[in-house]
Amino acid sequence: MLKVHSEPPKPELKQAGPVILALGFRPFFISAALSALILMLIWLGAWSGAYPLPTYYGAIGWHSHEMLFGYAVAIIAGFLLTAVRNWTGITPPTGTPLGLLFLLWLAGRVAPFLSGAIPGPLIAVIDLAFLPAVALAIQPALWKGQQKMNRIFVPLLLVMAVANLYIHLQSLGLANSALRGADAMLYLIAFLITLLGGRVIPFFTEAVIPGHASKRNSRVELATVISLGGLIAVQFIYPNAWLSGVLAFAVAVTQIIRVVGWYNRQIWQIPILWVLFSGMFWLIIGFTLAGLAYFGFTGLNLAKHAITVGGIGALTYGMMARVALGHTGREIQSHPLINGCFILMNLAALFRVFGPLVLPQQYTLWVHLSGGLWIVSFLLFGAIYVPMLTQPRVDGKPG
Repeated sequence: MLKVHSEPPKPELKQAGPVILALGFRPFFISAALSALILMLIWLGAWSGAYPLPTYYGAIGWHSHEMLFGYAVAIIAGFLLTAVRNWTGITPPTGTPLGLLFLLWLAGRVAPFLSGAIPGPLIAVIDLAFLPAVALAIQPALWKGQQKMNRIFVPLLLVMAVANLYIHLQSLGLANSALRGADAMLYLIAFLITLLGGRVIPFFTEAVIPGHASKRNSRVELATVISLGGLIAVQFIYPNAWLSGVLAFAVAVTQIIRVVGWYNRQIWQIPILWVLFSGMFWLIIGFTLAGLAYFGFTGLNLAKHAITVGGIGALTYGMMARVALGHTGREIQSHPLINGCFILMNLAALFRVFGPLVLPQQYTLWVHLSGGLWIVSFLLFGAIYVPMLTQPRVDGKPG
């Protein structure tokens, strides 16, 4: 996988403004956790028939769009707006500019609920503006940095915006492209987290397990880029089940090889590390199921939930838990309740993916059980992390 490089930090400026706007991870990790909780509560109620959802995306469309472009994109924004400083030594937007970025993200979540009051094109413009705005926010630092490879995140965010456009075109009645956009975005997020996972997971493992040396194979890394990139391109250009199936299987195989090279059995003694590996395991399961689904052996819906709830869910939850500790000056030691939530997140994926396969007649039970575990996990995350994300670093440093 493409290597993400770091550079020595430049001299820090004194922090000004509210603590919550001191660095990108603070507002966006809070908003991601709260949106994960609220979006799932809204979805379970609507799915049960208690009330209708906004008509702009459609019921199923709203759920998939908001989990991808609401929850996941908030984490991506928070991570990149924080990590860019480590990679380049240059601090990205903080204070008022960061606050405006957050308000733009929030406006995209609220706008569909006002579809009766504001026109559809305005809803589209509001929501479509966020990803290019984040790309614009990190671009100056990445272009000033010496490591050109880090610049990949700017076009990646813009391609995500194109996937979002595909969804909005259907909502506006201009094309039948929402499913293609949602699938492309799903695989784009998987691409980004495997890109970052290829750096941080081996690094974390080597840092906490004495003597461990992760194995990396440049050919396997290239195969990961080609297979996932190809899968994304197929969704954008011309969806083809046979080609998508082959590429999905290729992604699964390359991830197995990568994870085997990073693995050390001592990871199971370190919850904040094994949760990242569990996310990678779910990506392997998800892409294997996707390959089977594209060839007609199972439902693609279950594969997508393995990738989203298990892969993206566990990896983003674990990364937020770790990044928030490190960037608030705390010891990288997860709270016992959060360690329990790592288990709950994996159970949520297990019930959502394999429950319907074992007892399909209890489908409603599995959806509610999985959603309930997801809600409890993020409720506890908010209770433990919101206070530290809204308070100054414990070591007195800015950020």
